[in-house]
Amino acid sequence: MTLDLAQFHETFFAESNEALDSMEAALLKLSAGDADLELVNTIFRVAHSIKGGSATFGFSDVAAFTHTLETLLDQMRGGKRHVDSGLVDTLLRSGDMMREMLAATQAKQPIDKERVAALHAEIELIMSSGGAGAAVPAKVAAPAAAVLEEADARSGWRIHFVPGPRLLRNGNDPLRLLRELATLAPCEVRADAKWVPPLRELDPEECRLSWRVELDGAVEESALKSVFDWVDGECDLNLEAFGPAAGTPVAPTVPAVAPAPAPVVAAIPAAAADEPAAPAAKAAPAPTPAASQAAASDGGSIRVSIEKVDELLNSVGELVITQSVLSQLAAPLEGRDAEELRSALGQLERHMRALQESVMRVRMLPISVVFNRFPRLVRDLGQKLGKKIELRLTGDSTELDKTVLEKIGDPLVHLVRNSIDHGIESPEARIAAGKSAHGVIELNAYHKGGNVVVEVIDDGGGLRSEKILAKARERGLVGPDEELSEERVYNLIFAPGFSTADVVSDVSGRGVGMDVVKRNINELGGHVQIHSTPGKGSMVRIRLPLTLAILDGQLARVGSEVYVVPIVSIVETIQARQEQVSSIAARAQVFRLRDDYLPIVRLYDLFGIEPQHTDLLDGLLMIVEADGKRVGLFVDELMSQQQVVIKSLETNFRPVLGLAGATMLGDGRVALILDIPGVITRFQSREGQREPSQRAA
Repeated sequence: MTLDLAQFHETFFAESNEALDSMEAALLKLSAGDADLELVNTIFRVAHSIKGGSATFGFSDVAAFTHTLETLLDQMRGGKRHVDSGLVDTLLRSGDMMREMLAATQAKQPIDKERVAALHAEIELIMSSGGAGAAVPAKVAAPAAAVLEEADARSGWRIHFVPGPRLLRNGNDPLRLLRELATLAPCEVRADAKWVPPLRELDPEECRLSWRVELDGAVEESALKSVFDWVDGECDLNLEAFGPAAGTPVAPTVPAVAPAPAPVVAAIPAAAADEPAAPAAKAAPAPTPAASQAAASDGGSIRVSIEKVDELLNSVGELVITQSVLSQLAAPLEGRDAEELRSALGQLERHMRALQESVMRVRMLPISVVFNRFPRLVRDLGQKLGKKIELRLTGDSTELDKTVLEKIGDPLVHLVRNSIDHGIESPEARIAAGKSAHGVIELNAYHKGGNVVVEVIDDGGGLRSEKILAKARERGLVGPDEELSEERVYNLIFAPGFSTADVVSDVSGRGVGMDVVKRNINELGGHVQIHSTPGKGSMVRIRLPLTLAILDGQLARVGSEVYVVPIVSIVETIQARQEQVSSIAARAQVFRLRDDYLPIVRLYDLFGIEPQHTDLLDGLLMIVEADGKRVGLFVDELMSQQQVVIKSLETNFRPVLGLAGATMLGDGRVALILDIPGVITRFQSREGQREPSQRAA
């Protein structure tokens, strides 16, 4: 039977993109100083794997381009080519091209063959230069020279390869592995058919052949192992060196079938340099079950679509609500049976919380998934602008919900680009200011108070508050005589279309970035703050929820309705006194909190609800904060604090400004979850539409 390789395509594309990420990270480290063998080998292995996988699946354009790139990398690996910034630039662009080709292939769209051919010709030109220039540093060349040193006696490897019975069934091809060995050095292959059963008993999905290979040449052991990476755990493999390179034989892996004599002999010549290399075994379409089981024993992983995790999380959320309803129903019951029921429900609640946390951890990913894109961004944009910039990353193992990670990427890109363009000065300006010629941008992430804080810090020139204020007055955002605190001045840069750039470039200056940053962060239920010191630098601090599925909330009652206020937005709750409340002409009622005056938002008025109290002295004021603004929410009563499962309003209704979603309470009622930035925006819009006399009243 024929194995349908199309079922493995998605896995190949996903793993290839991950491999390209590691290739890019290694290339960026190469550009920072002298190359070392470990980095060069990492880059080579990525190209080698993608070439082999592409050839396996018939993606010939990708395989052909990557084969040429692999040849260039092999020159670097062998110590025959100098590593400089120009070569690194070419390799980075080659990685980008491979990514584009894979994306086009995955989407079944045509590849831009003109651009591929141009870059292919550039790589060929570099290779034809003969490796002019300084040799690769001694720490790279020395190990290669030691391995490839000419010996008087013949040296090489004896390889005994016994495939397991499931190797073919899992999409691996032994002949492809043998052809790959032939690309390393001339070799002689003997096939052993001793264990092949009679034809009527033969299962075509089982491999009953084994092979003995004698490879003639001083080849590194790691290169041999890489050929068999994808069948690790699927075969019995023994490597034995002979001649000057002889060493301790490699212990066999999982045994398959017993070794036997070798009646069949075949010779495979070394591949010519201008012939396409055979597919790499490492890039076989999918991990074998045995390999997966072996990985699992060491804490391995499996790929699960996010849709399945979302379904699981939704089911757990429904169970949490059901458990809460049962607890509510059991509360008024009395007697021995009632106590036992409540005890069992308490145990159920603990198990549900553990299950909920476990499912949430499945969705968690390290923020390094986002941070890893910035070394390349900083390097390329810094070179374009003629600035020397060092990027420092801390806390990249901090975990966030996958949905949050997907949405925080673009805001961070905007912030880092702004730091490079507006924040960091030119080397000449920095030296004149008594600074190092190299600017520094820091990306920090850490947990704080049940949230994740992400900071973008630069040691540039800082924000010029007077220029921001002048530009805001020019645009009518601030009155000519209106005085603003420094924090409010800095927050003006989040206004749509606002920019202080004197020149519009392809990097920035059109004012279409910072308002997007603020909007995206607000949609995530987060907050953004700016701190700056003129001449010293700036910091943008973003506070984000760990997840968008579950929320720590404070229940507040307004009339017969119950609202959930995110605890992260609450500053404090107080009961107002008469002397603290006043009305300002042509403005709404305000409340004096220490040295500040805060607008009062009556939720019953904002959402059209019949309240229990209208007198501010009878209810409570919840002081909440968003985007540097504070208001007092007037509510009738505070209830309990609890974690709630967020349900979207958009699925069954429509977006409502001021509401982030809804949840089900233990008594079966639906409670609306407040979006504090939206509440403030809705309040300001409502007040702006009223007549001055109405606002004063």
